[in-house]
Amino acid sequence: MIQMIGTDHTLAPVNIRSFFSFTKEESIQFMTQIQQNLQASGVLLLSTCNRMELWVSTKEDQPDDLLHEICLFKDVQEDRYRRFFHGRTDTAAVEHLFSLTCGLKSAILAEDQILTQVKSALSFARENYFTDGVIEVLFRMAVTAAKKVKTEVTFTHADTTAIAQAVSMLKEQHFHLKGANCMVIGNGEYGKIAANTLVKNGANVTVTVRQYHSGRVEIPEGCSRINYGDRLDYLPECDIVVSATTSPHYTITYQDLLGMHPDHPIILIDFAIPQDIEPRVAHLNGFTLYNVDDFHSDDVAGSETNQHAFLQARSILEKEEAEFWFWMNGRDIVPRIHGIKDQAVEDYNLRMRKIIRKLPLDADEQQKLTSEMDRAVGKVVARLIFDLQDHLPDDAFRECIAGMEKVYQEEEIG
Repeated sequence: MIQMIGTDHTLAPVNIRSFFSFTKEESIQFMTQIQQNLQASGVLLLSTCNRMELWVSTKEDQPDDLLHEICLFKDVQEDRYRRFFHGRTDTAAVEHLFSLTCGLKSAILAEDQILTQVKSALSFARENYFTDGVIEVLFRMAVTAAKKVKTEVTFTHADTTAIAQAVSMLKEQHFHLKGANCMVIGNGEYGKIAANTLVKNGANVTVTVRQYHSGRVEIPEGCSRINYGDRLDYLPECDIVVSATTSPHYTITYQDLLGMHPDHPIILIDFAIPQDIEPRVAHLNGFTLYNVDDFHSDDVAGSETNQHAFLQARSILEKEEAEFWFWMNGRDIVPRIHGIKDQAVEDYNLRMRKIIRKLPLDADEQQKLTSEMDRAVGKVVARLIFDLQDHLPDDAFRECIAGMEKVYQEEEIG
């Protein structure tokens, strides 16, 4: 059984998503708990700024209480948080993942980051020995399907990242980015995207770098750098501060800014989950705080062009999902097909042995001919059986397999 449970930007506000986010260390501890408590054969945790999802593969047909396991790890009562989560199993879960991976469920329609995040989640689970065959194939096929959608389907949107949305919003408010002093806290993937976007819009951008990394960390072209520890000293000179780290602690706290009296308004933008900037900062004079939930592309999702693109994408995904279920439902059949093939080859070999011995060939030539014939017969039998699988309903095909197995079992008894 495939089952998942998750929360996202449509179900929970940013403070709830922050609470249910996981660091890498916590992810390992939590997935270990799931494997032990649920006897799960495969586990994967997807934790991003917009969502947290737990994926589990088990041999049992009854779904487990995944929310209980999440709340057990977080040491809270599940009844208090149940409304923020949605669970899915099997077909619904697979459909959700394929749509999610190509950006159809993102806050910014068809954005590219989610594909990278899904790939990273799979790699992390694999490297720490939490995946099984089902999780591996499911997520790899979802990634392949997403790449196909991105190649063949065009969505119309001007802004494909949250920072691009933020820039558009600032321009609509007549804020002039050209020449503005901006500080980006965090030099990870999204910090670099934010810095590059601001530079392209004419801002003067300074990126924070942890002191122990300062000698070897690359920063985006056109940016200055300061040590992370100097961020609060530099902050009063800024017009915009963007924070996008993976730290479990605040990069800017209420107390940090309490005694600060800037001579101009400062915009703070928090793209992190868990949150980088303490929410209480929004109550301080001179500061305007935005978080990741303030930037969406809902206005373009319902356009006529995008509705058509959505239907195109779903058509592609439905075919790819069918391919996954073909693999999933045939996992138990493949070894049986190979067993029938091997028995057919052995049967043919026995029937042809006397004929081959009568040919004017030495022993090595006879063995080579036998091997070539065995290989050819195996291919013919396997192709015949797999073609039957393509053209027969699943129940009828399984009856055929059982019938073939019975023929050889009776011959062995006889």
